[in-house]
Amino acid sequence: MDQNQNTAEAPSVARSAIRKVSIRLVPFVALMFFINYLDRTAIGFAAPNGMNEDLALSAAQFGFASGVFFIGYILLEVPSNLALHKFGARRWLSRIMVSWGIVALLFTWVQNFEQLVVLRFLLGVAEAGFFPGAILFLSLWVPAQYRGRILMLFYLAQPLTTVIGAPLAGWLIQQHEVFFGLEGWRFMFFGVAIPAIIVGIIAWFYLKDKPADAKWLTREEQVWLTDALDREKAATQKKEQGHVSARFAFKSGRVWVLSFIYFGFIYGLYALAFFLPTIIEGFQTQTGQTFDTLQKGLITAIPYLPAAIVMYFWSRDASKRGLKTWHIAGPAIAGAISIPLALFMGSPAATIAVITVTACAIFAALPNFWTLPTRFLTGAAAAAGVALINTIGNLAGFSAPFVTGFVHDWTGGYEVPMFIVGLVMLVSAVLMVLLARSNRINPVTVDETDAVTDAAPAVDADALRTAADPRGDVR
Repeated sequence: MDQNQNTAEAPSVARSAIRKVSIRLVPFVALMFFINYLDRTAIGFAAPNGMNEDLALSAAQFGFASGVFFIGYILLEVPSNLALHKFGARRWLSRIMVSWGIVALLFTWVQNFEQLVVLRFLLGVAEAGFFPGAILFLSLWVPAQYRGRILMLFYLAQPLTTVIGAPLAGWLIQQHEVFFGLEGWRFMFFGVAIPAIIVGIIAWFYLKDKPADAKWLTREEQVWLTDALDREKAATQKKEQGHVSARFAFKSGRVWVLSFIYFGFIYGLYALAFFLPTIIEGFQTQTGQTFDTLQKGLITAIPYLPAAIVMYFWSRDASKRGLKTWHIAGPAIAGAISIPLALFMGSPAATIAVITVTACAIFAALPNFWTLPTRFLTGAAAAAGVALINTIGNLAGFSAPFVTGFVHDWTGGYEVPMFIVGLVMLVSAVLMVLLARSNRINPVTVDETDAVTDAAPAVDADALRTAADPRGDVR
């Protein structure tokens, strides 16, 4: 087969290869993420459904216990992702899932605040490296021009965790008399922990580390994916003068700025995730109505279904237009305005409507944001850089619930804490605009065609070098 024939067939091979990756890998990794996010946020469902009362927790103690997860998580985040790069995603992601599943199971028998803090810390240690590892894993399977769509499909698991997980948690809490006679919130912890262990074991056999290992790809598809990824890696290394080491990621100003941008998004996300069930609990006092745990779960889920829909179409727009600065900065501004505004609404319906805007804003930005680091990082630098961004961002996972709970106890309400959330998200928007204007990361680089339904263009080195873009470092 001559070179011209190869070029002519590339779109068909590309389309089928990306479709197969989208069907065979992305849903499974998204399921892993679904379980991951449900396990780490289950404490938010447990708090207003008996846990805070049984363990005699104040708002500040609950916030600290929620946030201490991220201390253990942060300590091992970068080492864990470097281990994934060394040992392979199949083994390492499987190990992480089984480890956190075992720790999550122990929450069933927690007896006091001190034990809760220890277990939350250990859960963070066990989960360390999963999210950046999953991002890196998917990035190693698809070229940059398709990555935004793939990451969007993966990221759908996060809002859907609440859409499905909140009613599921409510249902589990109501089943305590049927199974084992545990308090409802304890059985809920039991019920969400077991799937992590089971899916973690399955992952060992199901996942493959690279396209060449995937028997479900044809030989032509394996060659196309491998060649496209190798060209992209070579182009990135050339642009960065061969700097692909972990040390380069730590020295990169771009990585640090992206870390602080991500911090703002995660601050808003976890302030919402951990305290929304508690805010909904307050609706009962405001309206005089009483909701059972399943109804509370359904109300909690309301903002996240529109968020999933908006995320899909927002990412699709970024794919068609090419990712632009406002695809990330615009949602950050919307979230910054809406999250404090929610507490000044006159009714529960209006409050939920504004919170829905916040959820839509956060989830619209996140998958587009995660296409940026691997445009200028590869190899060990990509593993370390993605992990570092996630590490700094997840400092917000500790600070958001703790600061929110502490300021609530100090002021007697959620108004001031939510203004703090809005300010932090506004800073993220400003940093994104400044970074783009500095020409250190130019989001307007990749024309990401529909990887599943549209014909895929052949990959050439010049396009990939453009995608890698950055001409220098942010200082």
